[in-house]
Amino acid sequence: MEMGTANLDVRDLLSTAGELDPSSPLSAPDLRLLIDRLQIHSSRIKARARSYLLSHRDDLASAISRAATASSASSSLSDFLSTALQLLSDRPLDLEIRALADQIVATRRELQERKEALGIVTEISRFLDRIRFVREGTRSGRVVEAAKTVCELKNSFFVDKKADEEPLVFDMLRNEWRECFDELQGVLAKNVEDCVRYNEEKRKLVVSSCGDKVELSVALQALEIIDALDYGMAKVADLMIKHVITPVIADISISFTEVVSEDATEKREYALQVVLSESEEYSNGSVLYSRIINILNFINKSICLKKDAWIQCFAKMTWSTITDLIITNFLSKAIPDVPSKLIDFQDIMRNTAEFEEDLRKMHFISDDNKDKKLSQYVDNVEVHFASKKRNELLVKARSILKGFSYADPPESGRSDYLVDILLQQDRCLVSKSAFQLLNLVHEALRDACLSSARVAKEYYNASRDVLHMYMAIIPVKLEKQLSSITQVAIIVHNDLYYMSQEVLGLAFQYRADFPSGLQDHATFVDLAPNLYEISEDILQRQIQFVLSFLKDAIDCADGFQNTHLSQQYESAKFSIEQVVFNLEKVRIMWEPFMATSTYRRCMHTLLDFVFSRITAEMLALDDIAAEETLQLQGLIHLALENMTSLFGSIATTVDEMIPSLRKLRKLADLFDMSLKSITSAWENGELLQCGFTSSEVESFIKAIFADSNLRMECLMQIEGFQNS
Repeated sequence: MEMGTANLDVRDLLSTAGELDPSSPLSAPDLRLLIDRLQIHSSRIKARARSYLLSHRDDLASAISRAATASSASSSLSDFLSTALQLLSDRPLDLEIRALADQIVATRRELQERKEALGIVTEISRFLDRIRFVREGTRSGRVVEAAKTVCELKNSFFVDKKADEEPLVFDMLRNEWRECFDELQGVLAKNVEDCVRYNEEKRKLVVSSCGDKVELSVALQALEIIDALDYGMAKVADLMIKHVITPVIADISISFTEVVSEDATEKREYALQVVLSESEEYSNGSVLYSRIINILNFINKSICLKKDAWIQCFAKMTWSTITDLIITNFLSKAIPDVPSKLIDFQDIMRNTAEFEEDLRKMHFISDDNKDKKLSQYVDNVEVHFASKKRNELLVKARSILKGFSYADPPESGRSDYLVDILLQQDRCLVSKSAFQLLNLVHEALRDACLSSARVAKEYYNASRDVLHMYMAIIPVKLEKQLSSITQVAIIVHNDLYYMSQEVLGLAFQYRADFPSGLQDHATFVDLAPNLYEISEDILQRQIQFVLSFLKDAIDCADGFQNTHLSQQYESAKFSIEQVVFNLEKVRIMWEPFMATSTYRRCMHTLLDFVFSRITAEMLALDDIAAEETLQLQGLIHLALENMTSLFGSIATTVDEMIPSLRKLRKLADLFDMSLKSITSAWENGELLQCGFTSSEVESFIKAIFADSNLRMECLMQIEGFQNS
């Protein structure tokens, strides 16, 4: 239908439309004209539309009807879709399907768990039934079946494995099995124990083939099944060791012989009876080994029923003890005391090897070296011999040192303990203990020269150990005596000094006779420094103790000041007398014991200290009166006169050995000399040779002589001579 209204431009309704400017506004007449023409045009359109509708009335009515029907159906579908969407939004279908699937899975799982639980309950019930079977079998004597059942139950998941998280009932079942196992094991062990008895009154061992309810063989079989044979035979093994094997090995007069049991009725019994025989000798071991073989054969026949597993189990629990007993009570005692008798030990070695071979054939021991402890011991007889001798030497040495003693110096000058020092024309008195220890060392080294290389090495090591023992024990044992001025300290010093010199020649003395394997590395020289160091340390401590007393005595003189006063002179005199007394006391204590060279060295040290100290004290005086010079000179003469015997004990040339003595003697002379004489003595070097310094001479002159032109001149001469 074409209405003719498309693209209508209202300017086209005006007659002057072509002349109008599209951008200019319309005038009022044009507007009224336009309105009139629009009304005419509108009426024309309405007429046309009415004519069209009237001509197409039926078609329009049908179209409207169809539209109404479609609209109604669309509304119903919308309502249905809204309802469906509402349902889906409230309870989605996929969730409902998923929930249904989960429910099915849970139901199946629950069903499976119930099946498993039912299976476990069934297994538990069966487990408990079999436990009851074991207990009933244990009590009724059906122990073999019970043992097999126990082993089968052990491999069940209740017993064999324990998980981190498991039902409590599993632990209860596991405990139930353990209790059942322990009960069975205990009953079997008790039955075995009852079958083997020892009658202490009759001193007889009886083995019965049957216990209260179970035969011995059946009990052992059941124990083997449950892997508890060791447990079941433990007490039997202890009984055999205690009452049978140990007495036979330890006491040569005891042996066992197989007899018919007096108590045998319907039971089969075996018996061993103690027999006291006359004293024999286990000289080569054949008698001892034969007795042990007889006992083990009896055990193998009556208890182990000649079953290898059972006799091996018995051996495992007893063989180590048997070997220790044989070694302790026989082999170690059979080791010779002297090397020449080692050849006689060959019979014991042969019999020991035969003994172990018999045991191997019995399957009591294996071919493994660990079971051949006896053969290994006798094969090393030289080592054991040497070890035995070494231990004997060390025991003797320890005993000697424990009872440390020394003898007083003999008046005749002859004594066993007055020894010569090697490579020195000197002698000293040593302790009885040190003398005996050195004899032990020489004895060991002489035996080493007659022995094989292995034995000689043990002797050599033992001799060194003896010397080490003295160094380690005596200074500690006598620490109290060594901490003061005592003769014991001097004796210990002499011991160590003597040893330090003696060891220098030991290797040279014996090396040529040592076995070739020992000649290259045998040495004692390395011990000498330690011995000498310890001896010197002890000696120096003694010297320091004496010097301390001498220092205290000299200190009583108060620096020898004001000796012209009576009281001061007496104090100084007493001080000198104390010094002389202490030195004389030390001489009496040291001279008879020490080596002459050592004594002189020590006394030189002491006298040098005394003379130097007295000289220094007197030279330190800054003002000496005329009377004092006489008193000081008298004190020096007093000291020297009272030391005459002391000088005689150390050397005839004592002035040369002790420079401070020359200086002290010259100081006594200086107190009588004039100023000119003193100056001349310095200029000609006499005072310098005696140990005086220019400052000491100058100080002495200033202290003795008053200030004067002569003193000033002499002092200038001394100073000038020193500078030149």
